[in-house]
Order: sequence, then structure tokens, then C-alpha cells
Amino acid sequence: MNTSDVATMLNMSTSWVYKEAAKLGLKGYKLGRGRNAKVLYKKTEVFKWLEQQKIH
Repeated sequence: MNTSDVATMLNMSTSWVYKEAAKLGLKGYKLGRGRNAKVLYKKTEVFKWLEQQKIH
């Protein structure tokens, strides 16, 4: 998933995802170099993190 997909899924902005993902334990995978590099996230890791946020 790209950053935009994750942001849409979490109902947050892409800038929030860039800033907070590492703090939340979501690991991004950078493809390319410089400003045009894409950051991708594994869908399974995003869903796993989301599952951990469940209120019991």
C-alpha cells in the first residue's frame, strides 16, 4: 500500500502518516532515492496494527 492508501484507510492525512507511522510501529519500505522515492507499507502490517487498536 502506498502512503495515500494508508492515509485514506486511517482517515488521516498523508503528512500525518509520514510523521507518525514509525512511532506507531508501521514500517515503511522506501523505493527509489531522493524526493521522488515512494514509501510503501505491507498491507498485513497495517491490518495487524489496526487490529491492535481495537477497543475491547
